[in-house]
Amino acid sequence: MPQSFYEPEQLAVDTRPCSALREDLKFCIQNTDCFLKEKKTPRQCLLENNPSVPAECHQLRQTFFECKRSILDNRQRFRGRKEYSASAPKS
Repeated sequence: MPQSFYEPEQLAVDTRPCSALREDLKFCIQNTDCFLKEKKTPRQCLLENNPSVPAECHQLRQTFFECKRSILDNRQRFRGRKEYSASAPKS
C-alpha cells in the first residue's frame, strides 16, 4: 500500500491564493434558491442574474476575479497581492 507523505490535516487546508474568497463565494451561492430548488449550477445562477442570488454573491465574484487577476499582475512584486479579509474594516 502506498504511503502518503501528507498528514490528513494538511490535505484539508486550502493554501492556494484567494482560497478564502473561493470558499465564501461557494457558500454564498450554495445557499440560494437558484442552486437549491432550481438545481442549477453556480455558474448558471451567476450568469443569469437570477433574483434569488443576492448582491453579496455578485460582489464576492467580482472580488474573487480581482484577486485572481492580481496573481498575474507583475506589479504585485512591488505592491503585494490583494488580500481578502472577511472581517469588517477597523474604525
